Amino acid sequence: MTNRRITLEHALYTLAFALALTLRYLHLGALPLSDFEANWALQALHLAQGAKPVIGPHPAYVLLTSILFFVFGASDFLARFWPALAGSTLVLAPFFFRDHLGRIPALLLAFALALDPGLLALSRVAGSSILAVACLVSAWAMWRDRRYPLAGILAGLALLSGPAVWMGLLGLGLARAIGQGRKGAGGTRGNGDAATEDSHSSLLTPHSSLVTDNWKPALAYMLGTLLLGGSLFTFAPSGLNAFFASALTYLKGWWTPSGVRAMHLLAALVAYQLMALVFSIAALVGGILRKDRLVTGLGLWALVALFLALVYPGRQVADLAWVLLPLWVLAALELGRYTRLAGVGGWELAGVTTLTVVILVFAWLDLAGVAGQALTSPAAQQRLLLLLGALLLLGLSLIMVGLGWSLEVARRGAVWGSALFLAAFTLGAAAGAGGLRQPLTAELWSPAPPWSGRQYRQTAQADLLHKTINDLSEWRKGHIAALDVTIVGLDSPALRWLLRDWEVKETGALSPASSPSLVITPPGVELNLSAAYRGQDFVWRQTPAWDEALPEEWLRWFVYRQMPRQTESIVLWGRDDLFFDVETVPSP
Repeated sequence: MTNRRITLEHALYTLAFALALTLRYLHLGALPLSDFEANWALQALHLAQGAKPVIGPHPAYVLLTSILFFVFGASDFLARFWPALAGSTLVLAPFFFRDHLGRIPALLLAFALALDPGLLALSRVAGSSILAVACLVSAWAMWRDRRYPLAGILAGLALLSGPAVWMGLLGLGLARAIGQGRKGAGGTRGNGDAATEDSHSSLLTPHSSLVTDNWKPALAYMLGTLLLGGSLFTFAPSGLNAFFASALTYLKGWWTPSGVRAMHLLAALVAYQLMALVFSIAALVGGILRKDRLVTGLGLWALVALFLALVYPGRQVADLAWVLLPLWVLAALELGRYTRLAGVGGWELAGVTTLTVVILVFAWLDLAGVAGQALTSPAAQQRLLLLLGALLLLGLSLIMVGLGWSLEVARRGAVWGSALFLAAFTLGAAAGAGGLRQPLTAELWSPAPPWSGRQYRQTAQADLLHKTINDLSEWRKGHIAALDVTIVGLDSPALRWLLRDWEVKETGALSPASSPSLVITPPGVELNLSAAYRGQDFVWRQTPAWDEALPEEWLRWFVYRQMPRQTESIVLWGRDDLFFDVETVPSP
């Protein structure tokens, strides 16, 4: 019998997983579903109710969520349950690559994936691309661990997880093809290079013979998952059509612009993944100088994934998820090089680390003072000069420590201090991107509805609207969801989801002879009906004005995550006899 002891390493992976679960499930159902989320949640709800809806190109999410709705009932929390679970399990993937990456870099990578703002944001959005990312990476991990049936099942789920999987597969395929081309063009190399290349190849599979000997069971389980899982064991055959629709949707994105600018993706990288960028660039520079094939291969993957995300007309900021994976691996490898303390004094290292953190915090506070001011104003220019002086002071201090004390202490102190500062920055960015910060801030890491042509729009006063109509129903009928609701001239999946338990009718115009209990219309609509109505407007959607923002506003957003918003309102009309101050005979 194999003796499997619980080690400190296992405990740390458990801690990373628990941290990921906490961040992803904390207040998961607190925010109302957006139009993007509600579109997929409604498909799952209709399927759970026994209808046969046309399933969109996210069959895995719709089918899995319909099971939860059928057993437990529909809720905002359950609508986001599977993405949150997928994002949490992604944290465990580095465990299966630790033989190649190293134990400490793999552990650092696990915690980085748990805290990354982009991955956290996607894990808290119903119908996001995180299912495709998590299932594909997990299938890769299980393949390397020789668990071929499980690898096939996860690969099948990845293919059922929507158009994002094709972006990931294309990026991986192109990066590997370019890498093989560079290898072939380089000709015959020495023994050291060959050994390194063998090590690099092991990132995909432990032994090349496994590819030929074990692909059949993996393929069989993958096809079985596509056929049975994609049709919910034949209860929803339209899920199989949705699998093909996901590939067509991705292809359609090559000639259908989404309205999301490439600049938004670059801004998201700098504003959320600053730590990954800084240390991955350092790792890539060092890897190129050392001719490290693993590092250069990961850098190639990151560049290809970023290029595809930027040139794809149907781009979303969520497409950067495929860029984050190699970036964080590179950053973890770089940070892992500075974890050995042999030959370095603890007090000296602590002093340099503290100095680095203090100066960086001072520089950040100075930048915060600039945010919100006109960059051409004298006060802003003085603060910018002070910021530059602080960074120069840090550089000179590190040079003096390196020359007069120890170069290794200066280098490690700078890395540790920068890592601590950037880790705090990343945690703050994660709180905002995941919707855990109150009041809510303007965030780029959100998918846009495919029909909107605009950046993601967050539902605003849905809870207040829902409470208002519940109160009206309870006052008049004695219980909620007892009144009829008519929606006029609005196309909002989020509104349909909010009223999923009500008797709802949607129409383009009302007949003058009609008198529904409640009417919801766009602003500016006058009701000319046989009964009198009272109206109240609600802010329904809020959209950050990214495209109209000035440089000063972008800087303020970078520091405070504040951005001018464009709002869209709706009006709730209640028939006069629903209110207490109107004397009428209650309807039976």
